[in-house]
Amino acid sequence: MRTASRFVIVIIFLGVVLGGIFGYKFYEFGKMQEMFSQPQPPAIISVTDATTENWQPSIKAVGSVEAINGIEVANEVPGVIESINFESGDTVQKGDVLIRMDAAIDEAALRTRRAEAQLAEQEFKRVSDLLPKRAVSQSQYDESKANYDAARARVNEAEAQLSKKVIRAPFDGTLGIRMVDQGQYIATGTPIVEINMLHPIYVDYTLSEKYLAEIDRGYPVAVTVAAVKDEEFTGEVSAINTSVNPETRTVRIRATLDNQDGKLRPGMFATIQTGQPRDNEVVTVPRTAISYNTYGNFVFIVENNDDGELIVSRRSVTTGEVRNERAAVLSGLEAGETVVAKGLLRLRAGQRVEIQDESGQEASE
Repeated sequence: MRTASRFVIVIIFLGVVLGGIFGYKFYEFGKMQEMFSQPQPPAIISVTDATTENWQPSIKAVGSVEAINGIEVANEVPGVIESINFESGDTVQKGDVLIRMDAAIDEAALRTRRAEAQLAEQEFKRVSDLLPKRAVSQSQYDESKANYDAARARVNEAEAQLSKKVIRAPFDGTLGIRMVDQGQYIATGTPIVEINMLHPIYVDYTLSEKYLAEIDRGYPVAVTVAAVKDEEFTGEVSAINTSVNPETRTVRIRATLDNQDGKLRPGMFATIQTGQPRDNEVVTVPRTAISYNTYGNFVFIVENNDDGELIVSRRSVTTGEVRNERAAVLSGLEAGETVVAKGLLRLRAGQRVEIQDESGQEASE
């Protein structure tokens, strides 16, 4: 009997303990259901209105910055560098001396040619004086004159050869990094320094042949480069190629830009917007108000539900180009409609919202 009574007591004790545990869990589950059944608090959002703006239509392309004049200065004749008259990065004028090469042999040759020309000139003068007196024949006169002309030509040749020992700037421009050293022997065609004319400057790009009727010389262009952020360079179309590339069906365009401050450099990758001589009226919103998605772009519209509460609804839109952080909406949105300005990832269609004013406080409805 004692064993049976003990067993009954244990069973009763376990039942009380387990009942208490199950009761507490049931109470917690009820509280959780009550909490989840309560409506979620409205999300705090900032809003903006879709507005109408006049945008000049443009054609977007990519291209490269090119110098109007840009070369690697090289020598025409071999020699040893005697002096270097520039530093890397200097700004030079056309005709400024860049380097001088040792010209002792060429100077000696020039003196020889001049002496020969002087002797030929004296001989020609004597023959010229004797010809009227018939002391010399016409053939002697002709031969003397030919010798004199040849001697003068050899002098000119020696002077030209000597002048090639001095390398000058071929045009106004900015020098790059010096590639030779004083005392160095340089063979014909050795690069000495790069020189580029940076102001004004070209931007070359290509457009599809379908845009040929929409572009002409003098049309405005706006250029941006990665090296100069948040700055736009303006210019105009200065040339359009006369033929279309038969392989790519594109035409080459050249624009000329002011570059007085030298921020644009040859070889830079450029994004070009070629403007049109008219304005289009477009609906725009901040770029942050649009969710760009693989399956289509959308915005959240702020509106009232049947209970008069503010909610958001998702609407698909067709977007166009982006300018100054504002995106053009081609369809799906009307001017004056209120959209969520940012923070779209935490919203869902039909969610209640409250509008935050500019000071950061919740606006009263």
